[in-house]
Amino acid sequence: MNRSIWTALLGLPALTVVSAPAYAVDYLNVEQAQRAVIPNATSFTAYSVTLSPDQLKQIKAIAKVPQRTDKPRVWKAMAGGKQVGWVIVDEVIGKHEMITYATGISTDGHVLGVEIMSYRESKGDQVRNAKWRNLFKGKAVSDPFKLNQDIPNISGATLSCRNLTDGVKRLLALHQVALGKS
Repeated sequence: MNRSIWTALLGLPALTVVSAPAYAVDYLNVEQAQRAVIPNATSFTAYSVTLSPDQLKQIKAIAKVPQRTDKPRVWKAMAGGKQVGWVIVDEVIGKHEMITYATGISTDGHVLGVEIMSYRESKGDQVRNAKWRNLFKGKAVSDPFKLNQDIPNISGATLSCRNLTDGVKRLLALHQVALGKS
């Protein structure tokens, strides 16, 4: 083979890597997500939480999945000088990458809304569908949360559906263990 063909062939992998499409999309920042999950709130105040080892065990026992961090990102949602809920920004794994989402939880522990803030996978972004996310509204930690029974799966987004379902249940457990009495 002549040298120019080898040069052309050796250059192909570099072109393939450089031209690989990016799939990460940021849809909402924290402020936008807060307003979306608790639209009646007029202000959001950061609320510092450090979970003890015992609280982490309690959350895992309730949710059946571990809490990833002992310092969750939490805000108190206020309206007219009264607390109307909590916003928790969290991440779960999709298939390979993290999905960042926000969940609004009422003071008595019911889901007010779920919003996808950032989705980094090449497939499965159907979880952004409002009709699917609205299935979580009103759910409490004591409610059933089984994928394909209580929350339907979306074909092509199975891992994202499962992990978001588990994540919302975990955040309700976090509320019960650490926020419900605050």
